[in-house]
Amino acid sequence: MELKNPTDTNATIKSAYNQLQTYKKTIPSFFTYNEILIISDGLEAKVGSLSAGYDRFMAWKSADGKKEASHLISQLEILIQGLLNKETLIDYIRYFILFEKTKREINGQITVQTIKKIAAYHQYYAVNKAIESTLRAIGKNAADFVVKEPPALYGLPDVKEQTHGDKKAGVIWHTQGSGKSLSMLFYAGKIIQTINNPTIVVITDRNDLDDQLFNTFASAKQILRQEPVQATSREELKKLLKVESGGVVFTTIHKFWPEEGSVYETLSHRDNIIVIVDEAHRTQYGFKGKVDKKSGEIKYGFAKYLRDALPNATYIAFTGTPIEKTDKNTPAVFGNYIDIYDIANAVEDGATVPIYYESRLVKIDLTDEGKKLIEEYEQELENGLSEVEKAKAKYSKLEALVGAKPRIKEIAKDIVNHFESRLEVMDGKGMIVTMTRQIAANLYDEIIKLRPEWHSDELKKGKIKVVMTTSSSDEPKIARFYLTKEERRTLAERFKDPEDELKLVIVVDMWLTGFDVPCLHTMYIDKPMKGHTLMQAIARVNRVYKDKTGGLIVDYIGIASDLKEALSFYSESGGKGEPAKLQEEAVKIMLEKLEVVRDMLHGFAYQRYFSAPTQERLHIILEAEDFILGLEDGKKRFIDAVSALSKAFSLAVPHDEAMKIKEEVAFFQAVKSRLVKFTTEGENIFNYETAIKQIVDKAVSSKGVIDIFDAAGLKKPDISILSDEFLAEIKGMKQKNLAIETLKKLLNDEIKGRMKTNVVKSRSLKESLEELIRKYNNRLLSAAEVIEELIHLAKEIQQSDKEPQEMGLTPYEYAFYCAVAENESARELMGKEKLKELAVVLFQKVKQNTTIDWAIRESARAKLKVIIKRTLRKYGYPPDMQKLATKTVLEQAEALANELVEVC
Repeated sequence: MELKNPTDTNATIKSAYNQLQTYKKTIPSFFTYNEILIISDGLEAKVGSLSAGYDRFMAWKSADGKKEASHLISQLEILIQGLLNKETLIDYIRYFILFEKTKREINGQITVQTIKKIAAYHQYYAVNKAIESTLRAIGKNAADFVVKEPPALYGLPDVKEQTHGDKKAGVIWHTQGSGKSLSMLFYAGKIIQTINNPTIVVITDRNDLDDQLFNTFASAKQILRQEPVQATSREELKKLLKVESGGVVFTTIHKFWPEEGSVYETLSHRDNIIVIVDEAHRTQYGFKGKVDKKSGEIKYGFAKYLRDALPNATYIAFTGTPIEKTDKNTPAVFGNYIDIYDIANAVEDGATVPIYYESRLVKIDLTDEGKKLIEEYEQELENGLSEVEKAKAKYSKLEALVGAKPRIKEIAKDIVNHFESRLEVMDGKGMIVTMTRQIAANLYDEIIKLRPEWHSDELKKGKIKVVMTTSSSDEPKIARFYLTKEERRTLAERFKDPEDELKLVIVVDMWLTGFDVPCLHTMYIDKPMKGHTLMQAIARVNRVYKDKTGGLIVDYIGIASDLKEALSFYSESGGKGEPAKLQEEAVKIMLEKLEVVRDMLHGFAYQRYFSAPTQERLHIILEAEDFILGLEDGKKRFIDAVSALSKAFSLAVPHDEAMKIKEEVAFFQAVKSRLVKFTTEGENIFNYETAIKQIVDKAVSSKGVIDIFDAAGLKKPDISILSDEFLAEIKGMKQKNLAIETLKKLLNDEIKGRMKTNVVKSRSLKESLEELIRKYNNRLLSAAEVIEELIHLAKEIQQSDKEPQEMGLTPYEYAFYCAVAENESARELMGKEKLKELAVVLFQKVKQNTTIDWAIRESARAKLKVIIKRTLRKYGYPPDMQKLATKTVLEQAEALANELVEVC
């Protein structure tokens, strides 16, 4: 746990995270057995894994698992009560921590990265509730698990209403992007250790989804206690399930379709088989048979065939979208809801980011005939297998309309301009969803005509790629995009890698479900989609990534009404939160943030910046900076306000309203960049703002605005930052606020740099600096007076550097002299010479008894403490001051630990 002072404005929760990263680098042995990391500023508190980025640290929102805690209670208190109680913590460490191995290519070398993943609070409570419900469904005695938020609060039926032994464990509805796949993995890992030697069957309805989920399970096999297996055929599936115990088997639902007749072979009568189905509502129907018009046979759905194969199995479903209230099939197969974590929960917790919608219907729009064809086509598809031929004919006509060459050209041009504008302000990736493979191929050709440099025939090069199913029988135009399974995996790894040049992919059906790319922020849709399919597709852009504020859906075909219908169904099914917001809302937020920044600069005529020549622009930025520093808490407020504006701006681009203020935002960012440089947290702030790009105009950047001395109108000194010439130049600056910030930053850095060498002297200087700034902030000193005092302090630092030589001591010996001479009575009683002698001896004793790991070995520290006490006593150090002096000398020894080892 890294805890920061809640009253210190610089001690933020981000600085706590950064402190842990420093510890990891400097004392990695501390983290060998680490399970979880906690960061807090006293009020806000987050938990994350050893390998997690800051954006993956999350709050623990429930103290007891029964309800979400009040916002009025400190997050740290909730986390301690909820996660760190003995029972939860032991359960958490045992079942809810896993390691994933991922391959990544860096400079042509394949490296395997190990990522440690831990459950968020909603995953922990949901999985435990699912275990309880599974035991009930099997008919075993259920353990007394607790729940985060019961489905009853949503007005929905709960599994608690179901009977023992009904084989229906229930449905977990966790919105897309909130870690559903990991929840399935945690559940599988725990149920395997809870009941006797079960077989776990994981079912999906698409090959690519089966691959993705299987890879997730396979990369974390330790938690499963066995290797998962992927069934490649019906025969292999039957063989894998005709076992007496054990196994984790992956398969697609279609392998349960009987080869002939209307009954599937019974594979096992065992009751310790758990069937986990992903996105159950898409295929789990069909207990009642329908007569096939062609063959006259009665055909059932997969729900019935699954029951034929595994009659005594227990079924549990995981879904990212709610079950329709009119859907009787899903509850009939799986039972009621176990746990709900919807869009509202996920966005509030930071598990996902909100999605925004922008309509960009091209000028060559779909005709009324085209829109009618779309409706008819979708209706006929819903009517079942017998209508497929009719639907194909309609689809061909529709493809001709949607894929018309002038329309594709127009869309290609718009996507190129739109996406380039997005990349100017936000790093990341884009995805284009097309209606057919032919349209995908044509759109690709049109885009690379506009940007030929984006194309490459090599798999591992190129900025744009097409990912779709192809076969040897396809025409050459489509067949050229053929990819093996391994090549598709390579492209997936490239697309997921934020550093890779692959920025844009064109897809038809692939990668629209279960495909997790956190840095994907824009999706262009030119394909009719409805209901669950649409909801799952747009959720590709809701993943959390660094400071990404939200994802954007760009609509070229007119899915607005379908989106509205999906939203309506989502709300009616009990869901809270919006699947997608209109981009106008992002624009509205941007304009609100803009007003805040403008208000802070009220009284300063910054508008002249936009028509000024480059050299004058530098001076205007300098003046703006000085103006902000003159406001109460101006620096922090301005940095925060511009950060918020930049994020809102990145969401709104390339909306006309955003493009109007582009130059203004660039100016604000230029001023902010300068202010951040004066902040001790400056480096960390930039670390967390890498997704939102700086759009400072190039003419200003190239002139060195970001440089501390250039921005302050000063020449960078050649020899010493604290030379007399430099201090005189600071004193003569017109912008007094800027002079204070510049000098404060430099002095702080100088003192910080001396902290390792001389703890006592550095602490004394730091206290003097902080006292001066406090007086200035409280208006007890004028700007001119505080500059005089700061220059005086700078000269004191210069003088302190000369003292060791004047006293005939090395810098290390002088540091120990300061440690023992800090006490006034010791100075009076012993005198300077005796203290110098004591300091030399102490340094030698410490040096002789310091090993590479002494600072973390309690026995070594205890031994050194005894030696220091004896030495102080021997030299007649005042007895009442020995305890304090011992502590100070030890502190000095710790600060010099690495240097002392090197000296040895």
